[in-house]
Amino acid sequence: MIRVAAVGDLHVGPEVAGTYRRHLSALTDQADVFLVAGDLTRHGTVEEGRVAAGELRDAGVPVVAVLGNHDYHSDAEEEIADVLRDAGVTVLEGDGTVLDCGGTRLGIAGGKGFGGGFEGKCASDFGEPEMKAFVKPTKDFAGRLGAALLDLDTDVTISLTHYSPAEDTLQGEPLEIYPFLGSYLMGEAIDSAGADLAVHGHAHKGTEKGLTPGGVRVRNVALPVLQHAYALYHLDPPEAIARQRARESVSAW
Repeated sequence: MIRVAAVGDLHVGPEVAGTYRRHLSALTDQADVFLVAGDLTRHGTVEEGRVAAGELRDAGVPVVAVLGNHDYHSDAEEEIADVLRDAGVTVLEGDGTVLDCGGTRLGIAGGKGFGGGFEGKCASDFGEPEMKAFVKPTKDFAGRLGAALLDLDTDVTISLTHYSPAEDTLQGEPLEIYPFLGSYLMGEAIDSAGADLAVHGHAHKGTEKGLTPGGVRVRNVALPVLQHAYALYHLDPPEAIARQRARESVSAW
């Protein structure tokens, strides 16, 4: 069994340095990997990025993170990613990584993602250049996410994004802002690749648990939703393999 700890939306700043780290003392006993679903900082400054790196450094288990919209605010996302990598954090953006968890191969693919809305209530790349420009990042990212997930030759596969791939975990947020919280295109990519779990943040007033249209479990791990330092999820490799085979059979049929 793979034990996954996950959180998003830490929004750290210099005045809270060290505060979150105190809650990670039991991490090594509880989890095999720690996933961080974006918005590590408040305003996306390098100074805040250094604080975030300090919170996650030497966590005792591999840490895999994606950036969020707040981490892009000051146009220093590349520097923040480098600071996190220097602290030993694997930062994904449209790519994947593989971890050995006690002989079980865990694959994680992801990135920030973007908005656009959900099937039947979404933006489309039609009309004005501004609308096409809004939709393009999500289309491009969904393609890279799907390819990265499919490229993982692992026992268990997880999608890690900041924006949501499903509507279920947005319940509690105003309907009017759903298009700015996620996109069904990411959900389609996750379903097509046969992932076993999808983790995201961003929706502070959302709901923790949901499903993609294809039945992949989705978890909103935004800290304001969890109300504790991180969530823990257990993934059983034999069950994950069986689910993937079942989805492949449905696709073939």
